[in-house]
Amino acid sequence: MASGSKKVIFAALAGNSLIAITKFIAATVTGSSAMLSEAIHSLVDTGNQILLLYGMKKAAKPADKRFPFGYGKEIYFWSFVVAILIFALGGGISVYEGIHHLLHPQPATSPLINYLVLTLAMIFEGTAWFFALREFNKSKGGNGYIDAINQTKDPSIIVVLFEDSAAMLGLFVAFIGVTLSHWTGNVYYDGTASILIGLILIGTAIWLARETKSLLIGESAEPQIEQEIQSMVQDNPMVEGINEILTMHMGPDFILVTLGADFIDSASASDIEEQVEILNRQIKTKFPRIKRVFVEAEKMVRKKG
Repeated sequence: MASGSKKVIFAALAGNSLIAITKFIAATVTGSSAMLSEAIHSLVDTGNQILLLYGMKKAAKPADKRFPFGYGKEIYFWSFVVAILIFALGGGISVYEGIHHLLHPQPATSPLINYLVLTLAMIFEGTAWFFALREFNKSKGGNGYIDAINQTKDPSIIVVLFEDSAAMLGLFVAFIGVTLSHWTGNVYYDGTASILIGLILIGTAIWLARETKSLLIGESAEPQIEQEIQSMVQDNPMVEGINEILTMHMGPDFILVTLGADFIDSASASDIEEQVEILNRQIKTKFPRIKRVFVEAEKMVRKKG
């Protein structure tokens, strides 16, 4: 797992921990529903970062007899769990709190505390978001943002980037809700802001769950990797044709490759064995993330007629 991912997660963990404590204090003092939703959001984010770090640690375990291809998919599983937590705890509780506040409105007190906390939170969240975006830009290459998100095989940075983006948007909504409640004296703005924050989190969770579910099931490698593998095999002088090339990510840094190749009819068993080893070495050298290559070799027999 890239060290950059861990740096981003540690930065988000430190920021969210401090922000959550501050927001809970502010929500208790002021009675703001939107602030309480933001506090819950930051608390959930803090727990999510801990789960991501745990998943990264588990994913780094070496392969054993029970899991011969390693534990790389641990990070996919825990990223999916994070998405569920954002949906259930972050989004669900925020919506519930907002509805409760609309049904039983209470005026917020000491709004200046809310302004101060929200401003500080925007600064801290913005800093964490900047670090996550910078790390994501390093990994996305020349792809557009949507394509890079859909093609990424390391969900840890994506989870943090999505969380921080949702946090920034939620803070903006909370700021508007608190301000309108303060200026107009209408407490329903505060509850409405809490519901909107919950809907933002639910939308974020659904998108994250969709992305991580695909990785958990088993996504193939990038198309360009498969194309270059095909070119390598076709360039081998003893290969007549390729039956199929199948790839699957067993983790962000572990690609499994299986391919079927037809060898010329004059190739001996030792020749085929030698060429299979050459292909194995070439593919792994070209793509260090490819850890296992399985070649199903067949001799091409020409029919006389």
